[in-house]
Amino acid sequence: MTYIRTNAALRAKRIAFLAAAAGISVMLGAGAACATTVVKWLHLELDPAYVAKWEEIAKAYEEKHPDVDIQMQFLENEAFKAKLPTLLQSDDLPDFFFSWGGGVLKQQSETGALQDVTAALNADGGKLRNAYSAASVSGLTFDGKVWAMPYKVGLVSFFYNKELFAKAGVKAEDIKTWASFLEAVKKLKDAGIVPIAGGGGEKWPIHFYWSYLVMREGGEKVFDAAKKGEGEGFLDPAIIKAGEDLAELGKLEPFQPGYLGATWPQTLGVFGDGKAAMILGFENTEANQRKNAGDGKGLSPENIGRFNFPAVEGGAGKVTDTLGGLNGWAVTKKASKEAIDFLAFLTNAENERSMAKAAMLLPVAVGADDGVTNSLLAQSAKQLAASTWHQNYFDQDLGAAVGRVVNDVSVEIVSGQMSSQDGAQQIQDAFELEQ
Repeated sequence: MTYIRTNAALRAKRIAFLAAAAGISVMLGAGAACATTVVKWLHLELDPAYVAKWEEIAKAYEEKHPDVDIQMQFLENEAFKAKLPTLLQSDDLPDFFFSWGGGVLKQQSETGALQDVTAALNADGGKLRNAYSAASVSGLTFDGKVWAMPYKVGLVSFFYNKELFAKAGVKAEDIKTWASFLEAVKKLKDAGIVPIAGGGGEKWPIHFYWSYLVMREGGEKVFDAAKKGEGEGFLDPAIIKAGEDLAELGKLEPFQPGYLGATWPQTLGVFGDGKAAMILGFENTEANQRKNAGDGKGLSPENIGRFNFPAVEGGAGKVTDTLGGLNGWAVTKKASKEAIDFLAFLTNAENERSMAKAAMLLPVAVGADDGVTNSLLAQSAKQLAASTWHQNYFDQDLGAAVGRVVNDVSVEIVSGQMSSQDGAQQIQDAFELEQ
């Protein structure tokens, strides 16, 4: 695996520094020159502007620590998921890598591939721990140990094209319930507009619908019981009803033609090109649709609105319950103290504020919230602040094996190839196999 050096000019400066250090060592009779500590950083960020911001932060750190060399490596999302397990058992493992938390992180911690960062967070009276929101640290903790450094929090919600909504006579403020959402889908179709950009090719984008519907129908109590293997598990009537809700959406054929083969970047492009009125996506959808649009510009920010995933009438869940990520940087067993020190620098309030201003993230660093100036991101931050239950992505929280089944089942149900009952049974079977 090749890691990219962050700054060529800095390398030359470092060579000169090391040469001078070597000369001093010879004069003093020392046996070795000052060594450079290489910190390998594995990520899956597609946006070059975001990577440039990281490189800027890495350069600032290197300038303060000339004996540290930050090297970055990119892997595409699906390749990242496929290769990471093998990579973590190899001699070429990174010092840290992007993590979605949840069951996947827990499983990785149980393999012995990761480093417990609890001591680093608790040092100096918990100075570093207290620099992050309590929820972000808690969400990356298993069995009393913290297995990743907090980075950002995320939120899945609907984004819509204001012009297409106006053309169809749909008002976002009227979409409060699942029934009213389905009515909006019908109105858009009647106006000759594709209602939703869907990414069935990678499957996980469709699991957002099933997950949110489970949350709305069953609430936190039902989902927690299913995760613990209690009661009827994933065969709970509320979970089966959620699948039936999803099937009802599928019968309306709400997605663009060919959605079952569409990747997530292609799906963002469909929305950015104005070929679909809505997309259920991450908090940074506005920026990513622009990058994936055919003209590289996409919809103007002024033409994009957002709304919460609607409530389900009679469901136990609340509209203020939210689905999204809690992302961190998982530190591998071989990582140096310099790697952890750099992560503390990367995620400090100043740098998180800077990244928030660049619309890269919703920060977890205490005091960095004032950096969220993008209007749509600010709306997401406001919704998160009022969240009554923030649930990590189901396919992450339930672990890789069960998560894959959740993603598969979600696509099968919405496309009419599987009943909700059968889907719930498959998830329950996968869950029991993991116990």
